[in-house]
Amino acid sequence: MKICKTKQELQEAIAERKNQNQSVSIGFVPTMGALHEGHLTLMRQAKQENDIVVCSIFVNPIQFNNKEDLAKYPRQIEQDIAQIDTICDICFTPTEQEMYPTAPQESYNFGSLETVMEGAMRPGHFNGVCIVVKRLFDLVQPDKAYFGEKDFQQLAIIRRMVQELNLPISICPVKIVRAEDGLALSSRNKRLSPQARALAPFIFQTLSQAKEKSTDMAPKQLEMWIARQFETQKAFSLEYAYVVDANTLQCIDKYEDAQSVIICIAVWLDNVRLIDNMFIK
Repeated sequence: MKICKTKQELQEAIAERKNQNQSVSIGFVPTMGALHEGHLTLMRQAKQENDIVVCSIFVNPIQFNNKEDLAKYPRQIEQDIAQIDTICDICFTPTEQEMYPTAPQESYNFGSLETVMEGAMRPGHFNGVCIVVKRLFDLVQPDKAYFGEKDFQQLAIIRRMVQELNLPISICPVKIVRAEDGLALSSRNKRLSPQARALAPFIFQTLSQAKEKSTDMAPKQLEMWIARQFETQKAFSLEYAYVVDANTLQCIDKYEDAQSVIICIAVWLDNVRLIDNMFIK
């Protein structure tokens, strides 16, 4: 695996591959590091479906609206590189100065898609995500880019960005990878104390029960039921739980109102913010 620290090194490495074969297909996996099996699953799928795999490891400061959260975000670059050495062909590890030599001026607006859930709780978050992803797309020029369904709203917004900008890139969603006890894998899980980690599977258990109860409860009733479950667990603080149209991310009154329905949830545990989701239709 070739490690590139500058945009020029990255583009030269990709050009070298294309000089060998003009029709080479590129799969791209952007990450913020602290890699786990979820990230590796994205990369393995990219490897199966493309001639070469490019990944990036960059903790993007402009998508954090909480400076403390940015400071606490786990960084383990050497360990990350060791994990992906046999999966990826090129790894881009830029500095903040390399990605943003001047303050970014781009602005994206995705309307109601970004004003709910994560967008409502983290102002400016998705604009920061889109700025860095678009810059990475411009550098890598991938045929396919891979994103996990755990960050479901992010996936929806990246899809919209590609559609609106008419980018020739296929966005490939990959299902949530979970630990044996059901907890969705996340870089933030590393920050949980052993005691909190033991409690964390309650999120998945609640989502699974909610899916079963969706046959008897209307969407709003289901949201209230989820809220009551977390009220009984003092270690958790529920930020939101919404039953939404998986295409528009807007809340629904009846399941028939949407072709595809998903429960999206965000909770705090041990001062760590965790998100998860589950399709119920």
